[in-house]
Amino acid sequence: MTEQPWVSGGATPDPNARETTVTTADGRTLGVAEYGPPDGFPVFSLHGTPGCRYGGPPVDHPGLFEERSVRVIGYDRPGYGLSTRAPGRSVADAAADVAAIANALGVERFAVQGGSGGGPHCLAVAALLADRVTRAACVVGVAPLGDTGLTQEEWLEGMTQGNVDEFLPSLAGEDALRPRLETLATDELTAAVDDPANIIGPQYELSADDRAVLADPRRMDRHVRMVQEALRSGVDGWLDDDLVIVRPWGFDVGAVGVPTMVWFGLDDRLVGRPHGEWLAAHVPHAHVVRMTGGHTSLTHRIPELYDWLVDGTLPADATRG
Repeated sequence: MTEQPWVSGGATPDPNARETTVTTADGRTLGVAEYGPPDGFPVFSLHGTPGCRYGGPPVDHPGLFEERSVRVIGYDRPGYGLSTRAPGRSVADAAADVAAIANALGVERFAVQGGSGGGPHCLAVAALLADRVTRAACVVGVAPLGDTGLTQEEWLEGMTQGNVDEFLPSLAGEDALRPRLETLATDELTAAVDDPANIIGPQYELSADDRAVLADPRRMDRHVRMVQEALRSGVDGWLDDDLVIVRPWGFDVGAVGVPTMVWFGLDDRLVGRPHGEWLAAHVPHAHVVRMTGGHTSLTHRIPELYDWLVDGTLPADATRG
């Protein structure tokens, strides 16, 4: 078979990560990367869309995981990186995969956080593994679409044109979406080599704050690794993420019963403000932070996120949803 141009073959391994794979009950492989002290408090970190297991300590606070004694566990959702694709998966299925990884690693209780496309999956874990999750944080997360969430007009409000052009084909299904993502993947992988400063693409107009964050060479290096590893075998993970986000999620957001924070940016052009406001209103008893800035605004406040996840300390500007 001829290799397709959007297949990266994988990234250079992250030297900061402890890596392993886990086999699920149905025989799939899940790629896992851990950071921080092995005996630290476990926090599952669920990546965005597209994304992969590689996260690593925040570049502005490289010793944070050791300072907070936190063991951060990332994994490739099905179809990304080293993880076997699971066609037809739902957002809710993330709970079983997280449980399988936790069992394999000997972790009983843990916190969970998810950003952007990882936000819905984080809420699924919080709702469906309530007996194991201590706290959750949904960061610039996506809201449901349709009868259980936002209307299509609300869902797309404030989104940059690149995201609109990506998600509209999602509504039509895999055959319509795949060519769009293959084009985007080619562009991103080319940018990763030729022009990392423009890696997210010119069709994705971002806030000034987001552009400043992404211009940091340290973050560009990490983003290049993430993109290359996410698309190791193609676009299947990205495609399935986009499909499950616009379909019924398979669980009720109102069933989240663990202490949860919702963070969102007031000038977010990737996941518009209506998403954050909807989640703030519908995640039961949520603590909410409305951040000045865009999609990457939490970058400046990562220590506050882990203070919440580890011991429940709230930021000064947190309010009730």
